[in-house]
Amino acid sequence: MMLRVNTVREDTGSEGPGHRFCVWVQGCSRHCPGCFAEDLWDHQGGCELSVDDLCGRLDARLAMAPTLEGITLLGGEPFEQAEALARFSTYARSRGLSVFCFSGYTLEELESGPIPGAVELLGQVDVLAAGPYLRDERDFSRPWVGSRNQEFHFMTDRYEAGGFLGARNRVEVRLRRDGSVALNGMAAFFDRPAMGDHAPQEKGPDR
Repeated sequence: MMLRVNTVREDTGSEGPGHRFCVWVQGCSRHCPGCFAEDLWDHQGGCELSVDDLCGRLDARLAMAPTLEGITLLGGEPFEQAEALARFSTYARSRGLSVFCFSGYTLEELESGPIPGAVELLGQVDVLAAGPYLRDERDFSRPWVGSRNQEFHFMTDRYEAGGFLGARNRVEVRLRRDGSVALNGMAAFFDRPAMGDHAPQEKGPDR
């Protein structure tokens, strides 16, 4: 089973609690105005990666970093590739890892809509951050989400809401060998006025 992927970050401390193995999927049909990851909308972008290969990369990372806490799924829209991500998440949980997933859909849409594999993926998720990004409700006071309407759903008892939402936003900056800079994470300093009418990207994969 194949996934369309933009970026895999094998160890980050900015995309959920603890250190996490993060997968930014490629492709999203939601197209929220003001989205900070428009380059992940194109369903033909990124590259293909098999679930088996992704599981192998996770195993290799666990061998090097046994304290890895979980995986984070974001993008892009993870639930547009729910069947493959459900399989990957099932494997991750079999290795004792937690699953934190983002979606532009609401939980009600995911539970009642005809999205292939949505129920199966939800069954593997510990925490779901759900709902479209709304530019008029832009807010960075909570960790990991960018607008007030977005909701956290604790699907299992793995995490307690108070501790989970008490985390501080962080940004990771990496200087690549070719001299380019990669950012991921989220922080309030992105709320500063930008030149012209366009705000800077708040969050995104290594690209």
